[in-house]
Amino acid sequence: MIPRELLGTAQIPGGEGELRLFRRGADFMIVLDRNELMSSRMSGSEEALAEMTIERLRDRPAPRLLIGGYGMGFTLRAALAMLPADAKVTVAELVPEIMEWARGPMAAMTGTCLDDKRLFLDIADVGVLIGEAEVYYDAILLDVDNGPDGLTRKGNNGLYSRKGLAAAKAALKPGGILAIWSAAPDEKFKKALGDAGFMVDEIAVRARQNGKGAKHVIWFATKR
Repeated sequence: MIPRELLGTAQIPGGEGELRLFRRGADFMIVLDRNELMSSRMSGSEEALAEMTIERLRDRPAPRLLIGGYGMGFTLRAALAMLPADAKVTVAELVPEIMEWARGPMAAMTGTCLDDKRLFLDIADVGVLIGEAEVYYDAILLDVDNGPDGLTRKGNNGLYSRKGLAAAKAALKPGGILAIWSAAPDEKFKKALGDAGFMVDEIAVRARQNGKGAKHVIWFATKR
């Protein structure tokens, strides 16, 4: 077996752990403690987060999207591949080293997406950006943790609270979509989305592009 090579480390803001970037052959992994948070081998569900959201926007003119969490850029690249030239995409990434890795060791995978004229990259907490917006976004895509059950940072839990869902709803245009990626189903959270006034569609998607791997969940919560 090819050994893993440690390429970099990053502290999660708030002192809640250390992210480590590894490479094994041509594959990259970002790890927290013993948990592999993301891998270049598994991009299917992250790409589906963008693709299925944009399909649901029904060709809205000049759509505005907010993506919470850059990760390895799978969601962003899938979104840019589908969106029109007049779209605007904001990516909020809390950990600056993530973007350094994207332009450094993972530059070949990143490609030119970070130079796209439709993109605004903000090193910030996506929750802050949501709270500052009002009836602005056509879609908010969240992939900032393992889902509603926060793993990397306790502060992420606020996004999925009653207050956080209310803020997201206020930031969306009528008919706008709050799309949330999760590593596993969560019936309690699904109910909370409905209680917050959203129409909810839950879709199970495979982790890998070839339709294999673990099943992940995406909730598409539409503002009434």
